[in-house]
Amino acid sequence: MQFARFAAGSVLLALLSLAVSSFAVAQETQIEFQQWLDAVIQEARERGIREDIIDEALTGVTPIPQVVSNDRNQAEFTETFEQYLDKRVTQWRIDTGRTRLRENRELLQQVGEHYGVEPRFIVAFWGIETNFGSFTGGTDVIRALVTLAYDPRRAAYFRRELFSALDILNQGHISHAQMKGSWAGAMGQSQFMPSSFLEFAQDFDGDGRRDIWNSKADVFASIAQYLKAAQWRNDQTWGREVKLPADYFQRAEQWAQEPTEYSCSVLRRHTIQMPLKDWQAAGVRRADGSDLPVNDFMASIVLPDGEGGRAFITYDNFRSILKYNCANNYALAVGHLADRFIGY
Repeated sequence: MQFARFAAGSVLLALLSLAVSSFAVAQETQIEFQQWLDAVIQEARERGIREDIIDEALTGVTPIPQVVSNDRNQAEFTETFEQYLDKRVTQWRIDTGRTRLRENRELLQQVGEHYGVEPRFIVAFWGIETNFGSFTGGTDVIRALVTLAYDPRRAAYFRRELFSALDILNQGHISHAQMKGSWAGAMGQSQFMPSSFLEFAQDFDGDGRRDIWNSKADVFASIAQYLKAAQWRNDQTWGREVKLPADYFQRAEQWAQEPTEYSCSVLRRHTIQMPLKDWQAAGVRRADGSDLPVNDFMASIVLPDGEGGRAFITYDNFRSILKYNCANNYALAVGHLADRFIGY
């Protein structure tokens, strides 16, 4: 009996000790975060961010734990290509995109001619990113960026994005209350990161603000300008599915990339670029077995699911899409959706 009371007391003491320890850790973490936030606020003042914006957006802000979890499990890198494509190039998205192309034909043609980007690609980005503007995310962008800037995994990158977001507020393009977006801080119907907004967002409707949240003209023009800056070529498409020769994997080493640094890491998984005629000579054919197109496009082979999956030959425009989102599955989904809009 005495042993039982002693054991129970020991368990209680252990639990109490654990609770005290957890509280101490939590309190220490909170103090560390506040010190970090104070430094951010001081830097914001030094950068000329208005005091009312600092008070509204930064004072008392707290991290969002779920954001860190989301950052560790992004679908572009955890789903197979087939899973990713099935979820994003749906019949609803195809039908809705065709309707939106017809509804906005005149505006899209104006934007497309001005920036040199086919409307079907603009609408494909719009559809993949936000379901044609119907879901832009409801997360406070500043709070999301504070969370990711404090998290050590990519702290430097997100700290820069945080100050870019504060600059957007400072310039008056949107209010803090309206600055909603994804868990990662991507904003508006085009899902631009704040630095991309500052560099590429357009005021196509001429109202003095670059409004990627509410203005279709600004949304379409901003997507098009992003692609134009990424060397988009309006005389070519993104690529196509292909059939590889039987000995492709025995010869694959001769087409492998040299070890180097890439602005988009997934380019390491592409082959070298060669003219289409050279891929034709190597035995690569369209998916139906017919010859590749006859032109001088430079192209590389992409196998999103590795040796056992589907194969695609991709052109420079595919690399432009990767600058929007550095993930092969994403770029392939945009290309496939845009192809389903041909003729609409």
